[in-house]
Amino acid sequence: MNFLDGHLYPENQQPLIITAAPYAPGWVPSDFPEDIPVTMEEQIQKAVDCYNAGATVLHLHVRELDGKGSKRLSKFNELIAGVRAAVPEMIIQVGGSISFSPESDGAAAKWLSDDTRHMLAELDPKPDQVTVTINTSQMNLTEHAEVADYKGTSRENPAVYDAFTDMIVPSNPSWYEEHIQRLSAAGIQSAFQCYNINSFETVERLMRRGVYKGPLVMNWVALGGGMDQANIYNLANFVRAAPDGAVLTVESSLRNVLPVNMIGIAMGLHVRCGTEDCLWNQSRTAKMSSVAQIEQLVRIAGEFGRPIATAQQAREISKIGIFYDTVEESLAANGFAPNRNGGNQGFLRKAA
Repeated sequence: MNFLDGHLYPENQQPLIITAAPYAPGWVPSDFPEDIPVTMEEQIQKAVDCYNAGATVLHLHVRELDGKGSKRLSKFNELIAGVRAAVPEMIIQVGGSISFSPESDGAAAKWLSDDTRHMLAELDPKPDQVTVTINTSQMNLTEHAEVADYKGTSRENPAVYDAFTDMIVPSNPSWYEEHIQRLSAAGIQSAFQCYNINSFETVERLMRRGVYKGPLVMNWVALGGGMDQANIYNLANFVRAAPDGAVLTVESSLRNVLPVNMIGIAMGLHVRCGTEDCLWNQSRTAKMSSVAQIEQLVRIAGEFGRPIATAQQAREISKIGIFYDTVEESLAANGFAPNRNGGNQGFLRKAA
């Protein structure tokens, strides 16, 4: 991305899109019973509350009545339908992992099979976005955590802690190429989860080959443990590579969430918060609800002078529902340089 003179002035920045992640698939309801919703009614109301607080994108996972993360796509259909009826303008972004939490103490924390995740393209009602991971990676959620981050929570249990330490995100080319094409055919936008610069570079190659022909909407996911550490050098390296037409949201975990989001607000990027990412306030003296986290970002953005995106503005910025007919149109719309005309095409010779 190019940053011209005045890029830190709010009048030269897009309205701020806040993504809410309130369903907390990596935690259990007893970790924060006041805020982690369990019943379908509570889960729908949580979306409404987040929307009313200022979030226009809902990162959606689903729970069963026993509190475990649901792996039934029928439950996803039910929640999506309920959210659509309650807050029809909100962008619904389904988490592509479906649910990665261990089923019991000592069980592995793992993502579901390729075939199961492909079925997200068949959700009805269809979501606006599904998150798509690019390149298989370690997802060690404990690596940059402190002992106090887990005190009094389910992750204090050594078996649960070890499960999240050893978690891996499976995302091989044979899976993500097919998945992107299925989502696009269903009219669902791929929201790319990029864990470092090589994730982004693979997305660019996919676009140059025509595997994905749509708006480039990404999260820079700074969780450590096989993904970028949350620091300004990693973010700057990622942002330097991203084209001007990209929509980039910053994402981190635990007490890195707030400072990373403050950096994102100042730079004109977009932000994500919620109990999925952090349960605590910044002093770790109390737990902080998803709504309170959203309200905090709204206040901070107000101090910067940056307006909060309306649902309609968020849809326009993210270009929900838009796809392009050709590779050339897609590259130009996203701000990439065109493909080389002639000469050695390299990886572009591969079939899409």
